[in-house]
Amino acid sequence: MKLATFLDNGERKIGAVVGEQVIAAGAGLPNDMLAFLAAGASAQRALQALIDSGAAGKPLAEVQLLAPIPRPGKLLGVGLNYADHIGETGLEKPEYPTFFTKQSTCVIGPGAAIHLPPISDKVDYEGELALVIGKRCKNVSAERANAVIAGYTICNDVTVRDWQARTPTWTLGKSFDTHGPLGPWLVTADEIADPHNLSLKTWVDAELRQNANTGEMIFNCYELIAYLSQVMTLEPGDVISTGTPAGVGVKMKPRGYLKPGQTVRIEIEGIGTLTNPVAVEPENYLAGPQV
Repeated sequence: MKLATFLDNGERKIGAVVGEQVIAAGAGLPNDMLAFLAAGASAQRALQALIDSGAAGKPLAEVQLLAPIPRPGKLLGVGLNYADHIGETGLEKPEYPTFFTKQSTCVIGPGAAIHLPPISDKVDYEGELALVIGKRCKNVSAERANAVIAGYTICNDVTVRDWQARTPTWTLGKSFDTHGPLGPWLVTADEIADPHNLSLKTWVDAELRQNANTGEMIFNCYELIAYLSQVMTLEPGDVISTGTPAGVGVKMKPRGYLKPGQTVRIEIEGIGTLTNPVAVEPENYLAGPQV
């Protein structure tokens, strides 16, 4: 099932994408993705029953897709998780996963603009597979981790490189407004046979910049959950973006930083395509309210 958060005539809804239509969750089901995921398998069964009943949908072209998780409780990234990316950076392979935090106000959905802030011209893209937690959990073994994953989506871990370099935590350089595109929807875990064998590609306009397979991750999705859940309770809707492969703009010659008018497109096999234009940040911009 492809779970989506969307605007329909200005009203926020959740539902399932079926072909070129979206079926809104019916009465009695949560109308917020965090609450829907927390409701567990029963909510998904009810939504599937609605789909199977032939409920009327709405064409995708007539709604606005938002990030499937518009304001995740936790949005965590992983640095240096592909060997080829480590090679292009010249850094050492980490002994443990390198987690960092992206603030949730950076999240935008498909089609929304990635803003270039006035304080830096070193804005970079990072195409990544992201997993979404579906069950409240702690101390989960790698062998059991699949059971706590609600599904998978695409993340563009947009990074302001000079601000990233200012501190070892990377938080500020990773958390600029609009620098966390997620989407286009959340594909439930039962539809992804193996999250560690998916083609991942990133284009800037027509130029293919990243071309990898998620099987090249150093720490796989299950190992990341096992490591992280030793420290903190994970909750439904928490998002873990699993790292980027080689091909980032900062390592190109000349540098391949994003420019106004460009478009970033990330495609992951079995999930879909996340596309975002690039634009100069408008004056007096504020991140949208929690929706």
